[in-house]
Amino acid sequence: MAGSGTAGRIGLIAVSGVRIYNDRLVRHGITLPGFVERARVIASMPSLGLLTLAAVTPERFSITYLERPEFDAGNLPDFDIVAVSSFTAKSSVMYRIADAYRARGTPVVLGGLHATLLPEEAALHADAVVAGEGEALWPRVLADWEAGRLGGIYRNSSVRDVVLGANPPPRYDLLDPSAYNRLPVQTARGCPLHCEFCAASRIYGRYKVKPVEAVVREIREIKKVWRHPFVELADDNTFVDKRWSRDLVRAIADEEVHWFTETDVSVADDPELLDLLARSGCRQLLIGFESPRAESLNGLEAGNWKLRRLDQYRRAIEEIQSRGITVNGCFIVGLDEDTPGSFEEIERFVKSTSLLEVQVTVLTPFPGTALYRRLKAEGRLLRDGDWDHCTLFDVNFVPKRMSVEELEQGLEWLMGTLYSAEETRARRRRFLDLWRGARKEAAA
Repeated sequence: MAGSGTAGRIGLIAVSGVRIYNDRLVRHGITLPGFVERARVIASMPSLGLLTLAAVTPERFSITYLERPEFDAGNLPDFDIVAVSSFTAKSSVMYRIADAYRARGTPVVLGGLHATLLPEEAALHADAVVAGEGEALWPRVLADWEAGRLGGIYRNSSVRDVVLGANPPPRYDLLDPSAYNRLPVQTARGCPLHCEFCAASRIYGRYKVKPVEAVVREIREIKKVWRHPFVELADDNTFVDKRWSRDLVRAIADEEVHWFTETDVSVADDPELLDLLARSGCRQLLIGFESPRAESLNGLEAGNWKLRRLDQYRRAIEEIQSRGITVNGCFIVGLDEDTPGSFEEIERFVKSTSLLEVQVTVLTPFPGTALYRRLKAEGRLLRDGDWDHCTLFDVNFVPKRMSVEELEQGLEWLMGTLYSAEETRARRRRFLDLWRGARKEAAA
């Protein structure tokens, strides 16, 4: 089809799902309701990146959006060209799908976070790689394919290539909304914090926000396919700019949707914003506390911002949850200053607060991060290049102050404790007690 000047059939394939290699956690997963529920949420999100590419695809093309959790050669429909995207832990599945299509003679374009971080690796399995913000590059990729000159790595020439909100809304109409428990909207890209373990602050060059009216337009597109949706703001850190945030939340409130997002603990510094969140349909905020230990937070990111905020963690949880908004507190185990006693310290912190939801993950040196470069230089990577184990639950490095076995056993113990049915119920009671008490106080 390429070079004929005729539009073709495009397959947009998202490699989805959650995979864990730690056998003990897999066995426990059946009996850990908190962990199972979080995994279900993660697994049920469509690829916003591919839906965004569909939005900037010329109308003359036919588009099909698919999700494939694993490689199945007998379950790959025919297309004239395919674009495949995946996260790091499923990159091997992405590569097998790409290799299978190329064996048929179908041109393959790879993109997404992993392909952006390792474009040369991705190029071994593709006719072209989109490294960067794809909405600015995809029309050129298609034009090159039609002209018969598709090939190489396509990169943004500048961080200013993409202005958020300038393109049409993602193609939510390509989805079956009954397959999901939430649909994503992106309001900001990147993060001004420079956490060592995260690539978000570097990959896009700078933190930028989308105009509020563009966010509203996208929410309304979702409502065309799902009348009363649950929306996830697919941002790394939504409420950095508090003035813009207040305008955003006011606008979302008018749309009468329920929603969730990720942010940092500074959101609790703004009572007006918290009150707006409570009235807007916001149901939960995910906040990366990382650790309740000062030693573990020290040096985690530039400026030690989280360490300087440590003594505000408890107050922030209460300020947010007293308004009926639950907090999903994220903790990382295996940080350089973590010891075998760190797991009990996290347990004590969680149980001594009203924190409703908890997410515990193991430190993971993803490619492209400062953490990966440091651990590689120190010779502490266990399986360099084995991206399948970058699951956030499998240990793929040598900890500094404990053994690999101690880290694995500690993670297993902590998850077994915090995600048990008994503790899940106890956290719910603590949250409800706080919320009801705050409501009574406000009504008095």
